[in-house]
Amino acid sequence: MIIDGKALASDIEAEVRGRVERLGFNPGLATILVGDNPASQMYLRIKHAACERVGIRSENIVLPGDTDEGTLIKTIMELNCREDVHAILLQLPLPGHLDPRKAMMAIAPEKDADGFHPENMGALLLGAERLVPCTPRGIIYALERLGVKIEGAEAVIVGHSNVVGKPLAAMLLNRNATVQVCHVYTKDLKEHTRDAEILVVAAGVPGLIKADMVREGAYIFDVGINRVDGKTVGDVDFDAVKEKAAGITPVPGGVGPLTVAMLMSQTVMAAELSLERRRS
Repeated sequence: MIIDGKALASDIEAEVRGRVERLGFNPGLATILVGDNPASQMYLRIKHAACERVGIRSENIVLPGDTDEGTLIKTIMELNCREDVHAILLQLPLPGHLDPRKAMMAIAPEKDADGFHPENMGALLLGAERLVPCTPRGIIYALERLGVKIEGAEAVIVGHSNVVGKPLAAMLLNRNATVQVCHVYTKDLKEHTRDAEILVVAAGVPGLIKADMVREGAYIFDVGINRVDGKTVGDVDFDAVKEKAAGITPVPGGVGPLTVAMLMSQTVMAAELSLERRRS
């Protein structure tokens, strides 16, 4: 089975539109772009188009590539104070002279659309999930929609980034999976991946996972986005591996749409939490 990320994302967007209607106002998402990275510009266009579809009011703040840290932090603080902005997204990567960790920590935890703030990450590790990284949340959503039993499952994640690997490991543990996290220093990757019932690959290495590295009947989520010979490909040898998998995401059209849809969901969640705080 090919896991259709676009179809699942469409379902998420329909749910988000209903939540926006129940709120009675249009939640606000502010994105910040530093510089003119073409890939970042493209990703932001996709995100803002999704906002328009679900009823989220969005704005994009573009800062010059030579913006200093103080100006970036000041911009974030101003957005933190605005009542019409419920969620903030800082588009990565930043220019090399800026520290993304400092910038992320400046975003108010309750407006942290990406779920990267230490307070939100800490809540995730404690099992009190609220705003969490969007890609892991999308993968969990897909697993639940597909009826995959997470509790007790053998799950392997290839890649230990703060964006995907680490938070996804915590989310799977919160659902009582047995989790292994592999990375560039793992000695025998195949020894781990071939036992996985749930395999998530976010290594940034085209075609890293071959058919002999995959368990028959596994569910595979390919987070990789690589350009090879003018084509966008993932980290999994899709054509070979799909013959063994019970379900596999394509690249493109798999995890990417889920990530964007979950950004919409988290923006509405931030607005819902804001409303609760005001009422209390």
